[in-house]
Formats: sequence, structure tokens, C-alpha cells
Amino acid sequence: MKFIDPDHPFYRPLWRRLLLVGLCAAWTTVEFYNGQQTWGMIFLAVTAYAFAHLILFFKPSAPAEKPAGEGGDGAG
Repeated sequence: MKFIDPDHPFYRPLWRRLLLVGLCAAWTTVEFYNGQQTWGMIFLAVTAYAFAHLILFFKPSAPAEKPAGEGGDGAG
């Protein structure tokens, strides 16, 4: 089981991937600011994992193509 599935279509747009990593980093900052070193370290690891999988090593898969008979061309 993957923690983050980078092949999911939800992660295709760059802005979503950047937003997710940014939110994790922001929450890491909140935890450290409030003096919660344990939770800060946990979210730092989550942020690093999300950054690695969604930004650094992200390779988008090819979009699934529709078979020749399907589509909204009005034929059929």
C-alpha cells in the first residue's frame, strides 16, 4: 500500500502537488512554533515524503486513451 499514489489523476496538476507539500510544510512550522517537537518531526517526515514523491521524483503517467468507438463525436 502506498502512502501517496503519484499515478492517481488527482496529482497530475502541478498546483495541487505544490499546494499539498506547502500545506504539510506550513503545518510542520505550526507544530514547531507551538513547541511540539515530536509532532514537528513527524510532519517534517511527511513533508519530505510528499516532496520526494510529488515534486522531486514525479513522473506523470500517460493519460488513458479512449477506445476508437467511444467519445462525444455524435456518431453512434
